[in-house]
Amino acid sequence: MTTAVLTARLDRVVLEGDLPTLSPYIEADREQAVADLAATNHFVPLIGMAKAGPYALHLSIVEGRLIFDIRDAGGTRVTAIGLALGPFRRLVKDYHMLVDSHILAVQEGREAKIQAIDMGRRGLHNEGAELMAQRLAGKIDIDFDTARRLFTLVCVLAQRVSAR
Repeated sequence: MTTAVLTARLDRVVLEGDLPTLSPYIEADREQAVADLAATNHFVPLIGMAKAGPYALHLSIVEGRLIFDIRDAGGTRVTAIGLALGPFRRLVKDYHMLVDSHILAVQEGREAKIQAIDMGRRGLHNEGAELMAQRLAGKIDIDFDTARRLFTLVCVLAQRVSAR
């Protein structure tokens, strides 16, 4: 790998805030998103960048804002970016409805319904990725797969906020 590829990435993602118990399905989504991000991602802060990566991303929701607290490998803050959570709310709500529907379909053993829900989930994640990339444009350069995984983590964080 080139030096640019090694530095234009996340090496760690931390979800911050109170940690209520997540459903096994949502916990599995969280674990998969974090593992996929660890394996491959493209992430470059475009504002406040004084240090090269790789970066550690601390994600949280504070007062209705999604906070991207970006740190260098030593833990020093590089920049923090806040996004309004409002534009994500409908997609997050739809994500949680799909999770509930998937769990019910699995319990009922309805394979055709599970497949349909999985197709809807992929479409929802694609829409979430597009919104994530759009909202981060000019702030953080990310690729589509990184945006999909970050959207999953936003859904997990929103679950944590609503569980309080």
